[in-house]
Order: sequence, then structure tokens, then C-alpha cells
Amino acid sequence: MSEEVKVPAEGMLPEAANFIEREINADLEAGVNTVVQTRFPPEPNGYMHIGHIKAICVDFGTAEKYGGVCNLRFDDTNPSREETEYVEGIKNDIEWMGFKWKNVYYASEYYDQIYDFAIQLIKKGVAYVDDLTPEQMKEYRGTLTEPGKNSPYRDRSVEENLDLFERMKNGEFKEGEKVLRAKIDMASPNMNMRDPAMYRISYTPHHRTGTKWCIYPMYDFAHPLSDAIEGVTYSLCSFEFEDHRPLYNWFIQQTEAFDHPPRQIEFSRMEITNVVTSKRKLRALVENGTVNGWDDPRMPTLAGLRKRGYTPETIKKFIADTGVSKSRGATIDYRYLEYCLREDLKLQNKRIMAVLDPVKVIIDNYPEGQVEWFEVSNNPENPDLGSRKVPFTREVYIEKDDFMEEPEKKFFRMAPGREVRLMGSYLVTCTGVDKDEEGNITAIHCTYDPETRGGNAPDGRKVKGTIHYVSAAEGVKATVRLYEHLFVYDEEAQDYVINPNSVTVMDRALVEPYIREEQLGSRFQFVRNGYFITDPADSAEGELVINQIVPLKSSYKPE
Repeated sequence: MSEEVKVPAEGMLPEAANFIEREINADLEAGVNTVVQTRFPPEPNGYMHIGHIKAICVDFGTAEKYGGVCNLRFDDTNPSREETEYVEGIKNDIEWMGFKWKNVYYASEYYDQIYDFAIQLIKKGVAYVDDLTPEQMKEYRGTLTEPGKNSPYRDRSVEENLDLFERMKNGEFKEGEKVLRAKIDMASPNMNMRDPAMYRISYTPHHRTGTKWCIYPMYDFAHPLSDAIEGVTYSLCSFEFEDHRPLYNWFIQQTEAFDHPPRQIEFSRMEITNVVTSKRKLRALVENGTVNGWDDPRMPTLAGLRKRGYTPETIKKFIADTGVSKSRGATIDYRYLEYCLREDLKLQNKRIMAVLDPVKVIIDNYPEGQVEWFEVSNNPENPDLGSRKVPFTREVYIEKDDFMEEPEKKFFRMAPGREVRLMGSYLVTCTGVDKDEEGNITAIHCTYDPETRGGNAPDGRKVKGTIHYVSAAEGVKATVRLYEHLFVYDEEAQDYVINPNSVTVMDRALVEPYIREEQLGSRFQFVRNGYFITDPADSAEGELVINQIVPLKSSYKPE
């Protein structure tokens, strides 16, 4: 199945950006390979998360750089956990990231070939059917410091093993009653080489093959053979598979069927602070309703990041900046990903005004029923984004935090007797407040200076405070969701736990009317509040839902 896509001629190889590319260049120069073919091989048992992004970029990016081929292959060898929903979700994620696969394959397409290879290994005397229970198998396996011991069924004859394996295939045994194992070395210091299982019995219908099979190859058996069948030249994977490499090579070598076997090269995993990527834990959050599905904006899945408003460009830059290496144990600060996101968004998106926690301001000397429209730049740092008109009326809303009845020393926003600027419109002075019976402020009263249209005083007087606002009459009601990390580290438990404050819903927010002119799914910078995206899925007729992408500022500075 290898694709005949030739790499550049000798002397014209791409400059290596990491150790993987240096290894590939050396192979190409030595004539070991003339084709660079990779594959991205997810198991369709959940949605892709941020921990997969590095592998996606390495597998697809390496093939792309060398003019080669990267195929998408679903390693669907565990029917009890795999679903077509996940297959489609993974495809959507890869396409969203901007990568293109040459072909889509499934390990299940090779079940007949893989079964024939198993028969071949039984006939060679290097595979046998074992009757040990899972508990006994664990006992016989030994430990990291003690060798294992041979199963009492290890020396069955080839004929008996062939008969038992056939009967396994025909459904004559219960799940867990028998497995097919490789006969390698129970004293090997590498635990993966201690007679690993090759096939197990499962009567769960497969999402593609239905009930055709009741035995399924183990990942460590199917994965290398699938690579070899497809003609993969470089099996690029994270360091967790380094100890599996001898087994990967052993299975391919034992078949004696491949003249140019794949070469496995491992790279460091990507660990990020405050991010948990265990599919088991993420699935539990979905199933118990802690989050609203795999695409909840708090989830570390690509679907969640997409709904949150992250961009593929941000993620690719993050991966490129953090690099591909052999180093282990390094953890990347999540704040660097947010830094990359802000850098990506700041020049691309329009800056509009939104009030998330509103309090009403009444400008007593402004004409009732009058509406003025002020021309405002969409992004002062990027004139190409043009301008828009912002309405100003007698009643507006400001952020509750922008008013203080008894201001602190360095508080320069609205307060009784103080003049401030309503962004781009007029200078106003607070004259008093209305309160309810419980003492809560219900409205702030101000007067405006009509000579300060545009926000500047003709006599040159200066004001320290500038406040954004939204017209009460023209503003658009919205529900805004603010996010923190879904997980936080608990020092006492020495583990990550669910953050009870992972989402805050602001259900009284108001946004300037311009937001209606943009399609759902558009991103904006809300002045002084951060970056946000309108949610197409959750917004209904007349009910706008907006997700926070990332706060506007952070004390974090990248090294």
C-alpha cells in the first residue's frame, strides 16, 4: 500500500528542524528509504484532546515537509470502547487543524491478514494458546526486578494450538477463557517481551465488522503489522511506546513478509499544567453530566477548544515553539498556550463593547429618546478592519466594578462628583445614586458636557478614567460564560480535582448592537474584558450565548 511519492533528490533535502528529521535525512542520504510515509493512528474510543495535538502535527507535518504521505488509520482493535461517533469526531478535528490525509484506513480492514499472520506464528512455534486466567497471567509475569515463569500451556504442540485457535475464532470458548500469546522470553528485562498476548476473545459487536469476529488482535500485534501492510516508513510516536519498540520489530520480523519494515522513532510527550487528558476521566465527566459533552468549552478536547474559540494557527504555533525533542518529564505552562492565543487574536478581531455585570447610568440632562451614533475604529492596531457606529442614549449600562461610591485611593473610574469619559462619546460627571430598600444601587445619575462630543474637552481639561458602556435602548442581551481551568491541583490529595469555579455564567450581559452584523461563530475582543466567541450551537432565536476564549491580560511573560 506504500505511496510512490519520491522525496527531493540528494543534496536538496529539507533542513532538519529536529532530531526526527535528522534521522530521516540520514536514511534518505544513505538510500535506506526513498519515500517518507507516516500515519496518524488514533483509537476511536473518545474525542481527540490536547495531548494528541503534538502527534498530529508531527505525523502530518513531517510527511508534508518531505513531500510524502500521511494516512489516517483507526486502530480499532477494541470493540467494547469504539464507536463511529468518535471516528467522525477525529476526522473533523484533523480537518479543522488544516491537515489532509491521503487515505483513511482501519486496522479492522486487515483482520484476515493479521489472522493469517497469527496462524503463521503458531506454525513457526512462536505463538501458543494459553488457558491461564488474567490473575494467574499477572502472577506468572513476574515483576520489574524478578523474572516471570513459563505458563504450563506454553509447550502445547503446533497442532493443538492451531486447533484451539480455530475454536477460539469459532466462538467455542468464553471471554477470558483463552488467549493467544507470543512465545518470546519470560525472563526478559523488558516486560513487554514476556510472552505478550496477541489475541483475546470478545463477543462485543465491532462498529465496522459487526459480529463477524469474536477474537480480536491486541494493539501491540495489530499496530506494527498494520504499519507494515500500509508501507509506512516512519512510525512516529511518543516515548510511552519506546519499550514497545522491540516487540513492534519482533512481530514484523517473525512474519518474514516485509522487505522494508517501518522504523519506529519516539519523541517526548506534551504535558501541560492544569490539563488532564485521561480518556477514562474525560469520559466519566461526560457520562455523569459534570460537563456538557465532549465539546464543552472547558474540556481539553479539540472539539472543546474549537467551541471555546481557539484557532488552529494558535495551536500549531504552540507546538512549533515548544519543539520536538527526546527530553522527558518537561511540563509546559498552559499560560504559554494562552499567550500564543492572544498574540494570534489581537490583530485579527474587532474590538467592541460589552458589559457583563451591568449597572444602569442615567444621564439626566441628555434628551430623552435621542440616539447619537459615534464612528469608532474596529481595531486601532489594525486599520484594515475598518470602523463601525456605536449608539449613545440617555440611559446606558456600565460594569458594576467601574463604579465605587466611596472610591479607594487609586480608583480612577466613576464615583460621586468625579468626571470620567464614556468611551468615544462624552465626558460625564456622577451626581448621585438610587438604591433599593436593601441598600443596593439600582441606578447611577450623571450629567454630560455636550461640548465634549467624541470624549475630549475643548478647554483641554483631562480626566483619568475612561469607561466602556452599552446603550440601554440599543444593546443586545446575551448570556456570557467565563471559564477557568476545569481541573486544579489539590495539594492535600496530591492529584487534580474538578474546579468548582470552572464556569461562571453572566446572564444579564449587554453587547453593543454591532454584534448582530457578524455571523454566529465570530470572535471579538470585548473592550477591557478579553476575547470572546459567539456560540452557534447554544444560541437560539433572540438568545445570544457567548463563550470567553481567553482573558485580555495575564501577568505571564514567556521566557
